[in-house]
Amino acid sequence: MKIVVPWLRDLVAVPDDAERVAHEIALRGFEVASVDREPQPVIDFEITANRPDCMSHLGIAREASAIWNLPLSPLEAAEIPAGAADLEVRLEAPDLGPRYCAQIFEIDVAPSPSWLADRLQAAGVRPISNIVDLTNYVMLELGQPTHAFDLEKLAGRALVIRRARPGERLRTLDGIDRALDPEMLLIADAKRGCAVAGVMGGHESEISGATRLMALESAYFHPPSVRRTSKRLGLKTEASIRFERGGDVEAAPAAIARFAALLAQVGGGRPRGGLIDRYPSPRPRPEIRLRASRIALLLGQAVPDEAVERILPALGFEIARDGGAEATWRVAVPSFRVDVAREADLIEEVGRHYGFDRLPTTFPVLSAPQPPPPPSLTSERLVRQVLTSAGFSEASTFAFIEKDAALPFCAPGTEPAAIANPLSEKFAVLRPSLLPGLVDASAHNRKRERRDIQLYETGSRFGSGASAAEGRAVAFVWSGAASGPHWSAPTRLVDFFDVKGVVEQICDALGVAPTFTPAATPSLVRGRAAEVRTADGSPLGILGQLLPAIVEARGVPAADEVFAAELDLRALFAASAGDDKRVDPLPRFPSIVRDISMLVDDTLPAAAVRGTIRSAAPPTLVSIAEFDRYQGKGVPDGRVSLSLRLTYRAADRTLTDDEAQAATDTIVEALRATHNAERR
Repeated sequence: MKIVVPWLRDLVAVPDDAERVAHEIALRGFEVASVDREPQPVIDFEITANRPDCMSHLGIAREASAIWNLPLSPLEAAEIPAGAADLEVRLEAPDLGPRYCAQIFEIDVAPSPSWLADRLQAAGVRPISNIVDLTNYVMLELGQPTHAFDLEKLAGRALVIRRARPGERLRTLDGIDRALDPEMLLIADAKRGCAVAGVMGGHESEISGATRLMALESAYFHPPSVRRTSKRLGLKTEASIRFERGGDVEAAPAAIARFAALLAQVGGGRPRGGLIDRYPSPRPRPEIRLRASRIALLLGQAVPDEAVERILPALGFEIARDGGAEATWRVAVPSFRVDVAREADLIEEVGRHYGFDRLPTTFPVLSAPQPPPPPSLTSERLVRQVLTSAGFSEASTFAFIEKDAALPFCAPGTEPAAIANPLSEKFAVLRPSLLPGLVDASAHNRKRERRDIQLYETGSRFGSGASAAEGRAVAFVWSGAASGPHWSAPTRLVDFFDVKGVVEQICDALGVAPTFTPAATPSLVRGRAAEVRTADGSPLGILGQLLPAIVEARGVPAADEVFAAELDLRALFAASAGDDKRVDPLPRFPSIVRDISMLVDDTLPAAAVRGTIRSAAPPTLVSIAEFDRYQGKGVPDGRVSLSLRLTYRAADRTLTDDEAQAATDTIVEALRATHNAERR
């Protein structure tokens, strides 16, 4: 918002130094974008969305009045009594347009005087004619947009505030035909639309040099309605910016009275007939109780009562002190302060102008020790430490993603949860998995000549349908080399078993014993995909190679084999041993090792072999390790030679060779009976 300092000085006698004015107002929570001195001193403020009252010279003047304890100069306003007018105004959608004022003027369209044109140019507005310029002047001065209609171009001399009809169109002032829908508020005459309420006027009813009778609109429109309409039409104007943030419902007649006074000042015309004010449900002014003790509690320091009674009235609040031992006030909130709804908001106003810099820097008093972090937070931190130790870098991707990126990771027959009002198609749905974002991050790195990529993320993912249940997960992707290059051996590319090993490390850190079974997941390569479960069969997640078509569609070369895994953190933590860790003492007795080589089907999972061995072995079997796998000469087709090392140990004695041999023979027989295995 560009504030012209001479214009501001008409309202309140601020200092001539524009830099000082900008600095003092900035200390009260306003960001200054720039300060220009030529041809007039102008301060450009960045106004936050919660302060629509300060998108005007009058709003900034109130702030300056409270800063320097100066009175506001009254603005000249014409007295226009209510009465008969040659204009019919019907308010048919009071939910979208709670208040609508209109006034007929006899006008003489001409160029604006130099003082008016100069001020508008300094504020960044191009002068057009005295009538249009005065509507812009009132908007910049009071913050209340107005719009002028050529009365002779209004069919039936009527203004009807209604919803647009299905299929209705309107050519706006910028010459573009726009399609409307019934959720949009339209200002129409007896036959057709004349303006999109709160956004832009219509081309057919605009005033021209030949206009002699004008109907001036000044209204309050429902902010969410203006915001939706502006977004759907892709049309943002100075009026819509103010209306969508929440205007002042009491400013509508005041803007017409101010316009009438300025019109008389420039000799451009005079009112004709009475003021039309359609306001079927007047809004009461909210009243808030303010306590001095609460001010001291929230600000950390007591504020003198006289300071409170000076600051709030200067900002437009009406304040009345209650009797009693404790200082308490009843504060009536002005209609232009749409951001003030509770006692804490009033305390913020007091703190801003009393000076946050005057408040002492202290630590809050603790009445109880800080609670420990939840176990899930500690466990999630441990998961991140494991992945970082394994060489992965943490990524942070968006929870809103493209629909095309999400679909391959949805369950069959489902679609991702859609965003009702997305910023763009790139943020159209909630992610059903963390993997789409990690794949895009891999593509980003790959395009920047990074061949070996290890990325992980912990975050929220969402289910499909209307509920879109949220859950925490950890996921990682790995492509390129399995380890760093070294002269002693050729570089080996990452494979399924590297990813499986990382999943096992995560589970081991949490005290979870995972099992792996082949999976038919739509996003993973068949035969290189597994489902991760707990020992009791509860699902934990998936791992495997992502389909080349999926990664290629996101920008990763199809030749790159991208392996990935995703685990449900809630299920993982539920299966975790938590802080109940088991520590076994070092063995006191020696172990006995037996190596066996078995011929088994080459499609038999190693986990099945291990399971059979565990079920047949005595408690003295303490470990199983595969140390060789051979296919080739001497091994029948469809078979594989699997060599395993079995380690036996008893906790209370030294085992004998006969005991170890008997256990081994039992295991070999179980493998033969269960898997048709043969000993080599």
